[in-house]
Amino acid sequence: MEHQTEPILEIRDLYTSFLTGSGVIPAVRGVDLRVNRGECLGVVGESGSGKSVTFLSVLRLLAATGRIMAGEIRFEGRELTRMTSRQIREVRGGDIAMIFQDPASSLNPLLPVGDQVGEMLWSHNRSLNRRDRDAKVLELLRMVRIPEAEKRLGSYPHEFSGGMRQRVMIAMALACRPSLLIADEPTTALDVSIQDQILKLMRSLQADLGMSIVFITHDLGVVAELCSRVIVMYGGLVMEEAPIDALFEGPLHPYTRGLLASIPNIRQDKSQRLRPIPGSPPDMSHPPDGCPFAPRCLYARNACVWELPPIFAFSGGRSCRCWLCAPDAPAEDNPLYQRTAPAKNPIQEEAERGERG
Repeated sequence: MEHQTEPILEIRDLYTSFLTGSGVIPAVRGVDLRVNRGECLGVVGESGSGKSVTFLSVLRLLAATGRIMAGEIRFEGRELTRMTSRQIREVRGGDIAMIFQDPASSLNPLLPVGDQVGEMLWSHNRSLNRRDRDAKVLELLRMVRIPEAEKRLGSYPHEFSGGMRQRVMIAMALACRPSLLIADEPTTALDVSIQDQILKLMRSLQADLGMSIVFITHDLGVVAELCSRVIVMYGGLVMEEAPIDALFEGPLHPYTRGLLASIPNIRQDKSQRLRPIPGSPPDMSHPPDGCPFAPRCLYARNACVWELPPIFAFSGGRSCRCWLCAPDAPAEDNPLYQRTAPAKNPIQEEAERGERG
C-alpha cells in the first residue's frame, strides 16, 4: 500500500446546499479530500465549481441560507460539523485561519491596522496585556515584511496599497500560529508583480512555520508556483487529483486539459490563439444526472450524459472522475467522440503509462 503523509484535514462525502426561494441549490455534492500536514494543496476550478463553499463549510462560515446537508469534516481528529458555535469560533483564527480575495472589504476602514491585528490576538488570548500584544503585532507585521512596521501600526487600511493590505490580512491570519491556512483567491485582485511577491511570502512563511496551506484559485499558473498537489473541481465535484508535476505533464480529465490549454504560454508560437473551453458551467439549480462537464466536453459519450462517473484511482496519488479513465473504457460509436478523438483513447493511454511507471 502506498504510504501517505498524515492528513491534518479530512473531508468525507460532503454535501453543502443553499436554500433559496426557488428551491435547494446543491453547491458541493459528495466531496472527498484530504490536506496533508505541512503541504500546500491547490484547489482549482471556475467560479461556481464549489471550491470556496467546500472550505467555507470547514469553518462554518456559510451564508445564512447555506447548510451542510451531510458528510464529515475532521481536523486533527476532531469532527468540526458537530461542534457548538463557541467551539468552532475557537478553531477559527486559532487552529485554522482564512484569508480572502479582497483585503479592502475584509479590513475595518475605521481602525488602524495595528489595532485590527491586535484584536485577533486578544480574541484568542484575553490574558495578553497591551504591551505584549503590541510587541506581537509588531513582530507579525515584520514577519509579513511590511516596511517600517513600527511607523505603520497606527496607519489605516486606505493608507496601504493593495499588496500591503493583503500582507496585513496574512499577519492577522498568522496571529495565533494556525496549523492550517486557507487562502481563497488571495492574489486575484493584485497586479502580476505584487502577486509574485505575495506567493513568495507565502512559500517562505510555510517553510518557516511548517503550516499546511490550501490555496483556492481559478488560475493553474498560480498553483504551479506554490503547490505540490492539486485538486480540480467542477459542478460541486472533485474531477481530478494529482501531484503538480504529473498534472501539468499529463492531465487526465478533459476539463483539466481545457484549463491548461487556456493558460498563456510564452514559449508557444505567437500566432497560436488561446483555446477557451466552449459553453458555460452547469446550472446548479438543476444539476445534471451525468457528468456536469459533458455538455462542454469534446470527448463526451452517451454514458457521460446519463450517469455520473465514479472516481477512478491510479498509482502515484492520481485519480480522475471520467468514463474515459475507466479500466475498460472502449472507443464509442458516439459521432462526437469519433470526430474529435484518435482511435486509441489518449487519456486511457496516459493512465496506463502511469500504472506501468
